Amino acid sequence: MLSRGNISPMFYRILSRFPPNFAFCFAYGSGVKQQLGYDKAKKKQNMIDLIYTVDNAHRWHVSNLERNPDHYSGLGRFGGNFIAKYQETLGAKVFFNTLIPIPEEDVVIKYGVVSTKDLLDDLTDWTSLYLAGRLHKPVEIIKTAASSKLQNALESNLKAAVHAALLVLPEKFTEFELYRAISNLSYAGDFRMIFGENKDKVNNIVRPQLENFRNLYSPTLTQLSRVLYLPVDSSDNVVCIQDQSEQTILYHLNHLPKWPVRRIVYKQTKGRYRQDTEDILTAVSKSSNYQEVVSRCLRSIVWQSSVKQSIKNIPSAGISKSIKYSWAKALKTFNM
Repeated sequence: MLSRGNISPMFYRILSRFPPNFAFCFAYGSGVKQQLGYDKAKKKQNMIDLIYTVDNAHRWHVSNLERNPDHYSGLGRFGGNFIAKYQETLGAKVFFNTLIPIPEEDVVIKYGVVSTKDLLDDLTDWTSLYLAGRLHKPVEIIKTAASSKLQNALESNLKAAVHAALLVLPEKFTEFELYRAISNLSYAGDFRMIFGENKDKVNNIVRPQLENFRNLYSPTLTQLSRVLYLPVDSSDNVVCIQDQSEQTILYHLNHLPKWPVRRIVYKQTKGRYRQDTEDILTAVSKSSNYQEVVSRCLRSIVWQSSVKQSIKNIPSAGISKSIKYSWAKALKTFNM
C-alpha cells in the first residue's frame, strides 16, 4: 500500500509555494530515492521531481500563474484555461514545469500537474503507463490520496503490475528479477531509453531499494500465494516459482488493465475484433509466445505515450530549458 513515511520538512516548505488545492502529491526520481551510480553525497544535486494531482486544472493553473509566473514558458501568456486544455488533451495528460530553482532549499525541481480524472484513468486502465508506471516503484508520498477512489486505484495499479510482471517472467526467477520486471513495465518501449538514459537504470533503481519494493508489494504477493511461491528470506537471490498453467496465465491476463487487454485483442485479431475478448485471451494463454504478446502490447503503450509526452514537454519547458534539461540528462548518463 502506498503510504507516507517520514517526510522531510523541506517538501512541505516547497509545497507551501504552490496553490494548496491538490488531491495527491508524490516525489520521485534520483533526487528523492537512492539509485546506484549516484553518489549519496551528491544526491542533493539531482533534480527533485514532483507530481501534483488536482481536481480542477484550470483553477489550479490560474492560481499558480499568479503565485509563480516565472515557472512557465511562453505558454503561460495564454492563461490558465489554455494551460489546462494543453495539459488534458495532449500526450500523457501531464503538464511539466522544469528546472525551477528553489534557492532557499538549494535545490532544483521539476513538477508535473495532472487532473485527478486522468490519473485515475492511467492507474486503472493503463492508458499511457506514464504516471502509473512511476507509481509501480517506491516514491515519496507527500500528500496522501484525498479520496478512497484514488487510494483504491493506486492499490489496483500495484496489483496489475504484479500480474503483468508474472506474465513476462519465466517459471523460476529471483525476487530481484520480479521487482526488476515490475519496474521495467514502464521503461521497455520508452524511446528515451534509446538515448539520454542509463541503460542500467532499471537495475540501479531496484537494487538499493529492495526493502522498499518488498514493503510496497507484500500485500499483493501474499494474495497470490496460490500461484506464486515466494520464499520468506532476506536474500534477493532466493528462487521464486510461479504456476504457469494455462488456467493461471488466463487468470493473470484477465487481471490486466483495460488498455493492455484492448491492445492484445487488437493485435491478435489484426484490428477486426470479430471474436469475444475472453476467447482471444484464452487462445493467448494456450500459445507458446504469450509472454511476447503481452510484452509487445505493453511496449506499444509506453512508446506512444513517451513520444507524445516528450514532444509536448518542449513548448511547456521552452526551447532553452528543453535543451539544457536534455543535455544534463545526457551528461549524467555518460558520467555514470
